[in-house]
Order: sequence, then structure tokens, then C-alpha cells
Amino acid sequence: MKYMLLLYSAENRWSDEERTACMRECLGVCDDLIARGKFIATSPLQSVTTAATVRVRDGRPLITDGPFAETTEQLGGYFILDLHDLDEAIAVASRLPSVTKEKGAAEIRPMFTPDGVPPARPLPTGPSDPAVIPYLLLCYDDEAGRKTTAPAVIREAMAEALSLVQELKDAGQYLSASPLHPPATATCVRVRDGKRVITDGPFTETNEVLGGYYLILADSREAALRVAARHPGAKFGSVEVRPLYDFSGLRKVPEIS
Repeated sequence: MKYMLLLYSAENRWSDEERTACMRECLGVCDDLIARGKFIATSPLQSVTTAATVRVRDGRPLITDGPFAETTEQLGGYFILDLHDLDEAIAVASRLPSVTKEKGAAEIRPMFTPDGVPPARPLPTGPSDPAVIPYLLLCYDDEAGRKTTAPAVIREAMAEALSLVQELKDAGQYLSASPLHPPATATCVRVRDGKRVITDGPFTETNEVLGGYYLILADSREAALRVAARHPGAKFGSVEVRPLYDFSGLRKVPEIS
């Protein structure tokens, strides 16, 4: 089973030195996961100050600076792993420094790949065009509204999403994409006062919940926002756009598709 581990923390809880040490420690966890054939991908995200959120209402894109959720603790990075079960996912989450240092939490979400989604491509490594940046598009859905939406409308939106993926692939912009299982399947891992705390449900309690992601290449923030505005989820919910943080200087981490 593939799992996405979403790492949440307040940015002001980390000094620059602590953040660098955290990333190095995460690389050590990656080494172990790679050796055991469990690793697929990971990346920190750039500061939440770089985020933008896209909604489409009445056919018009509405773009606001900042993340989707106005919360103290924001998404700072992710892991995508191939694990045996939820217990193994909890064990990995419990080793991550944002959890062990009691500065954040890890939300665990099982993933699935619908028919028609192209295989993932690794993040670019080595010399590359500095103008081309990887962006993570986080697709938030109105879960309650989805339950009352006609099945034909949902099928049309899924077909539209797959068409966008194929277009991005043909243009060389596609890296990966996946929906997540419903938020009821989410599990959060924290450490408080030295004790591990595991709770059911997503980390952020909002009307719209994370339903999936796209990882794309774009030559500008504006280009990434245009892609987000074309995602059908922007018409029913929101799409948050976050550039990935380049931590290749610490050490290159291969992505395994």
C-alpha cells in the first residue's frame, strides 16, 4: 500500500540551523527506507509565504496569496512510501524529527492510483534549467458537497482531471499525481511530553479536505497557478500551490517510481 505522510509544523518553531538539521535527519530515515525498498519520494516545501490558493467560481479564477487553511501549523513537506500497512506507516512517522522533537505532527493518508494516471517521474536532479521549478498542487474537496453531487458530474470531473494529467505529460510538465483515500482513513501521529499520541482523522479540521495532489514542473508561479485553475477541483473546492524546496545541496535523494 502506498502512503503519503504529510508533515505539519509552525515555521516559527524552527531556526535555520534546526531546519537544516531536521532535513539531514530525514535523509537518514530515507537511507533506511531506500535500503528496505520502501521509499518512493520526499521533499520539503518552500515557506508558506510562497503559497497561493486558486478557486474557480462562476467560470472565473480567484487567486489569493497564502495557504488554503489559515492555521498556525502548516504543511512543510511530505513523504510517499510503499509500506505493508498502517502500523508500519505509524512507525515511520514516529521517527521523523518534526514528530520526535514535538514540533509538529505527521498525517498519514493511504493513496490509490486510478486507471489512466501515467507512471510517476522522478524529480529532476543534477544540472537543470533553473527557471523550471517543481510545484505541489494540493487539491482540497468539499467532502459534504461531494456526497450530494450527481455521479455524472463526478465522472465528468474525473475525466477532466485525467485529461489534464495527459496534457501535462505530453508537455513534459508531469511528475506525479494521485488521489488520496477519504479523510476518514487519515491517522495523525504526534509526540507530546515524550509520549506518542495517535488520533484518527485529518490534521486540519476544515470544511474542505485534502483529496489528492499533482506534482508538476512550471517555469513560473503564474504558470503553476494557471494549471491549478484548470483542475476541476478548483470549481468545487480549492487548489493550493506550493513550490518545492531544493535540498539537493544537502545530498541528492533519488526518487523511485
